[in-house]
Parts: sequence; C-alpha cells; structure tokens
Amino acid sequence: MIKSSLTNPARNFAARWRGLRTTAAVVLLCAVVAGCGEQFQKGYILPPGALEQIPIGASQDQVLIVMGTPSTVATLNGEVFYYISQRSQRPIAFMNDRIVDQRVIAIYFDKNRQVRRLANYGLKDGMIFDFISRTTPTSGQEINYVAPLFKALNIGQGSNN
Repeated sequence: MIKSSLTNPARNFAARWRGLRTTAAVVLLCAVVAGCGEQFQKGYILPPGALEQIPIGASQDQVLIVMGTPSTVATLNGEVFYYISQRSQRPIAFMNDRIVDQRVIAIYFDKNRQVRRLANYGLKDGMIFDFISRTTPTSGQEINYVAPLFKALNIGQGSNN
C-alpha cells in the first residue's frame, strides 16, 4: 500500500513547519543585515533654525554666539566664516561609506564686520572632498603620458654628438 504525503497529516505539518522556519530565518537574517547600517557625521552640526537667526547686517559677535566657532576663516576680501560638514552612511558593515550630504555654510562680512551675505553650499554645488585623505603625497616629479614620448624622440634634450 502506497501512502501519500497528502493523506499523512504529520508529514504535511512537518513540511509546513520546516518552510515556516526557513522563511523566518531568512527574514531575521535580512533584518540583521539591514540593521547594520551606520551613519557618520563629520565636521560642524548645524543647529536647527540657526541660519534664520542671522539677518543681513548682523554683527560678527552675534554670528559667533549663534553658530559657534567656524571650521575655518578666510580673510581675502573682508572676512568669511566657513562651517563645513559631511554626512555619510554605510549600508552594511565593512562596506565603503557613501556620502549622503555635504554642506559648506559661508558667512561673508564687510569691512565693518557686519554680515554681507549668507551662502549654503551642498553636494550639487561642488565636488566631494575627503576630510581625512589617508594618502601621502610623494615627492618628486609627476610623470605624464607625453614625457616618455618626448624622451623617446629626444625632443627637448641637448644633443650629445
């Protein structure tokens, strides 16, 4: 006599239970991997509503009270305070970071140390840059593609005949 799995309820229940456990394990694994994502904030953290508290014509001292110490200062034409920040995220541990947002807030002052202009530059306004490069520049001459060609043709070198 041949027994079918459809007629045996114990076997049918075991197969369903095994499928349910496998599905639960896959869902749990996906939740753990998705939870491994990290976000990193480098540089200045802009307080909410801070830029609205700085009107054109405000004093430099008022800017320092509201915004705090700038990341860097330039003194080319008047004075400029730069507040630099970068936010990146890593979807899964041990993967490379992906830059999500990058901000450079520039506050321009006139000769009387009054706010002349505010600028809020983001990713769309410039290039992505590294705060910490982790590369060491080498000394010496950088070789380009044309130099070996000129050397092979003896162009630009004195003749030694």
